[in-house]
Amino acid sequence: MNAKNLFGVVLLLLLSLSSREGIMDMVMARSCEAASATFRGPCLVDRDCQIICMNEGFSDGDCQGFLRRCFCKKPCT
Repeated sequence: MNAKNLFGVVLLLLLSLSSREGIMDMVMARSCEAASATFRGPCLVDRDCQIICMNEGFSDGDCQGFLRRCFCKKPCT
């Protein structure tokens, strides 16, 4: 493998690890996630989702995915 190929592989590896799911999951404690049971409509503002999730007993929440659904999070026990 020449230097150009090696550089490309290392760069691709770093980019894949720098994604939110890559590094954040390795650094943070494991969290459990579930779609909100009460949030209705498209999730456009993370703070609105977070408030709904806290009312459902979760510690956090944010809008995710192409369909912009509200997902609630809490530390796994």
